[in-house]
Amino acid sequence: MNVSDIVIAGDTPGVSYRIPVLRFSGSSSGAPKVYMQAALHAGELPGTAALHFLCQQLRIAEERGEIVGDITIVPQANPYGTAQWFSGEMQGRFDLNSRVNFNREFPLISFDDRDALLVDIERRPAVEQIKRRLMRMAFDANIVLDLHCDDESLQYAYLEKEVWPEAADLATALAMDAVLIADGESSAFDEAVGYAWKRDSARGEAERFRGRLVTTVELRGWRDVDAGLARKDADGLMAFLKMRRVVSGSVPNLPGFTGPVTPLDHIEMIRAPQAGTILFHREPGDTVAAGDVLVTLITAPGMAGGTLEVTAPQAGLVITRVSKRFTAAGGDLMKIASARPSTRQRKPGALES
Repeated sequence: MNVSDIVIAGDTPGVSYRIPVLRFSGSSSGAPKVYMQAALHAGELPGTAALHFLCQQLRIAEERGEIVGDITIVPQANPYGTAQWFSGEMQGRFDLNSRVNFNREFPLISFDDRDALLVDIERRPAVEQIKRRLMRMAFDANIVLDLHCDDESLQYAYLEKEVWPEAADLATALAMDAVLIADGESSAFDEAVGYAWKRDSARGEAERFRGRLVTTVELRGWRDVDAGLARKDADGLMAFLKMRRVVSGSVPNLPGFTGPVTPLDHIEMIRAPQAGTILFHREPGDTVAAGDVLVTLITAPGMAGGTLEVTAPQAGLVITRVSKRFTAAGGDLMKIASARPSTRQRKPGALES
């Protein structure tokens, strides 16, 4: 395993950020190349823990000569976000300076222009340097996994329609509960990579995703960080690498993926009509019917009529819910994967800010 650091100067004197990059060299130039990163949202750590244990397995595979394709791993992709703290809480989702989500505003460029990402990069703000360097590393790979987590959540992934159902092996290996089919219309990391691949002039339109996979994987909820889960996820990632012949060895016999495959337009984003204390009646993994009570909001504590019930607009599988127990009006409460399109309008791109 080769370890190197990307060092990025901060935006003020005396400050710099270090991104460790771990590389395993494959024995075959024709094998798929893999790029994996975690903690782009700095406080989302299930992926960091999983990659820690995956690297233990890869070092053993390396000693045995089983690494076939090049593998690049960035276990903590956002040291800038890791360094942002306010009143004892890490602020790792949004840049406190610009208020931009760390997983938004990645450059939307063609694959042909990938080297332009690093031109005069030192003149750019530190956050933009981080985004551009991560993207440039990803462009050297055929398989790109961006590991995140949700709030309280099942295990699921965002995949563009071009890579489904070929990516069912990933869903199987990681024992996913659901797959969400993204529309490729945001500036998130995975969709920026997909945007570039769709504009690869060296490949015809039908070939642009052949042998390629890019996805955001949501490894359950942000509090689901322990050794057992991390080792399970590492095992799943290793199984996937063997399925794709990036690592040699026997492929485990796993049950196939049977969860829902849901376009984003079929996701019901359950939001609070009023502010209040949240009393959940349902949790991730529950199947609900139209009209089922999902949440009771205590909007006026102690008062007659001081509660409000929020019900399911249609049947579906509860994918996520928030971990907080108080909400402002309009706050997200749940995501439900449904069989029919939602009647509520959704902006193109990601479900949440």
